[in-house]
Amino acid sequence: MSSKINPGKINPGVSLIITTYNWPWALERVLDSVRQQQVMPQEIVIADDGSENATRELIDSFRPVFPCPVQHVWHPDDGFQRAKILNKAVMASTGDYIIFVDGDCLMRPDFVTQHMRLAETGYFVAGNRILMTAQFTQRVLDESHRIYAWKPFSFSQEQVNRRWPLLQLPLGMLRKIGGSRWQGAKTCNLALWKTDFYRVDGFDERYRDWGYEDSDLVVRLIRKKIKRLSGRFAVTVIHLWHPTSKNDAKPGNWNRLLETINSSDGTALKGVSKHG
Repeated sequence: MSSKINPGKINPGVSLIITTYNWPWALERVLDSVRQQQVMPQEIVIADDGSENATRELIDSFRPVFPCPVQHVWHPDDGFQRAKILNKAVMASTGDYIIFVDGDCLMRPDFVTQHMRLAETGYFVAGNRILMTAQFTQRVLDESHRIYAWKPFSFSQEQVNRRWPLLQLPLGMLRKIGGSRWQGAKTCNLALWKTDFYRVDGFDERYRDWGYEDSDLVVRLIRKKIKRLSGRFAVTVIHLWHPTSKNDAKPGNWNRLLETINSSDGTALKGVSKHG
């Protein structure tokens, strides 16, 4: 993939993969933020973990207004199978470089541009996010505010938990500090080369409940000498509020992650290769 940026056009080589499940109102805002990108990816792949027809209808309505193809990779709802649908989405993708983002995370207009600038052989890029409040999220969903184009300090403290991560800073080599740290890296905002994804056999589909499937992937990437590069102050996304519980992650998932951390192997026990 070329490192040259071509504003306003499609840049070949980048597949933007967006996860979703039965929240078309949020996905609509996310896709709208993709439409405003300075540089479009080669394609968008929606990784849909079993949503009902409203999501499919929304995606179909967006296809005509995008200058790049929009794929909808779906499987029937059979509980939490995020790892499995992401593996399927990567298999369906055609780009050499994958950017993962969640279907409740709004991207700023230079999101794809900045990820392309950070892409480097031997590294994955771990981005970060800021969190919107419940009240402000409802306003954005109801009134279609294009907040992803706002300047960092246009947000109030009543709207988001913090504003400073939206600043853009040229950190240079500082981005490579902590290259072997897996903690905090999440696939709500993560990018890597597809060849590296296949080197670790993708996501481990044994994770059938919420929690740690993305950490497992990152640990295995680091095990294969693919280091972390920080995307802070470059590719921060704006996360829509939704109810969560700190106890959502199942103990079994944590135990699986510990197995991966303590293993010398960097490949998934039930990975993308299981799909043939």
